[in-house]
Amino acid sequence: MATASRSGNLEWARALRAVQPVRTVADRFALWKRGLEVLRDWRIHADFSSPAYQQNNIARLQHLESLGLDLSRKNVLEIGAGIGDHTLFYLFRNCRVLAVEGRPRLARKLSKRLDVEAVVIDLDREPEKLERLGQFDFVHCYGLLYHLSDPARLLASIARVGKCLLLETCVSFGQGRRTNTCEEDRAIFSQALHGKGCRPTREWIFEELKLHFQYVYSTKTQPHHAEFPTEWDFPASAAGPLKRAVFVASKACILNPYLVAALPEKQVRW
Repeated sequence: MATASRSGNLEWARALRAVQPVRTVADRFALWKRGLEVLRDWRIHADFSSPAYQQNNIARLQHLESLGLDLSRKNVLEIGAGIGDHTLFYLFRNCRVLAVEGRPRLARKLSKRLDVEAVVIDLDREPEKLERLGQFDFVHCYGLLYHLSDPARLLASIARVGKCLLLETCVSFGQGRRTNTCEEDRAIFSQALHGKGCRPTREWIFEELKLHFQYVYSTKTQPHHAEFPTEWDFPASAAGPLKRAVFVASKACILNPYLVAALPEKQVRW
């Protein structure tokens, strides 16, 4: 029996050596193919994988986690999903996520990367198409609103499909309801799809959300990142990097110590 066993092992070893060259070629081909994909999408990688972009993502998602909202096992619509960096936040919490992206290349990359459904919708010119997707517990809208020329139109559509909106966006200092339209480079994958964006005031966002949601909140805290100011009354400088803020809008009252139903003039780091 021992002789037969050794003979079988020798045959198995010979078989492995025979297929090894084939496996080596297959592995090299797979690596070569992956390299071509990276070269083809180098602009996407350069944008979404940059240290600045990823550090911003970390700060925003850490802050979202710190709010203590019940975000596990929910039905989530993520709009302006990019390549799925924020999608992972919900997948780790066993949520059902439907991602929406305006650029087909990004939607395909997200779907392939995370094996989730990604729908292509022009959220600036056709946000009403969101209403065909069903109803959701949460709509995640981080880093999108300021890339639109008509943000009010999107907020109206979101309110028709979502019970609660989690919103993070670039804003402008100042009082009054102003959207402050601006130009963006449409050739950059993380910028406005049609080259027109906005930098609304916090007051504009707050009042616009009140048109569609019964309960609207700002956060008492801000993410640990230079683009998130903590003083809004007399800022040392309104120039420089982008300024961002976080909002929560809901159709049901949220009792949460980290949310406030007004626009605070001072906030703290969480």
